[in-house]
Amino acid sequence: MELTGVIVALSALKEPCKVILTTDSKYVADSVVKGWVYNWKNKNWIKKGEPVPNADLWKQLLPLLDKHDVTFNWVKGHAGHPENERCDRLAVKQRDIYSFR
Repeated sequence: MELTGVIVALSALKEPCKVILTTDSKYVADSVVKGWVYNWKNKNWIKKGEPVPNADLWKQLLPLLDKHDVTFNWVKGHAGHPENERCDRLAVKQRDIYSFR
């Protein structure tokens, strides 16, 4: 879900933007900041002999990272960061709404 959230957010931007993307997902932040996603791409989405999980989503995200100047800011989840706590509440609310359909 974290990857989908980043993709949806960046896709909503109609022009190239400078973005500070705050996330509590080490998976998302580290994969980009530490360059793992670019290595996976260069290795045809294979990691340790296995397909990279969520390769379809990473393939959607990479063009958006090319379009926008994105800085990733990792924060610990459920640690009192106001915007992170708000996002968590919104995500839980949406999950609850859509789980009844």
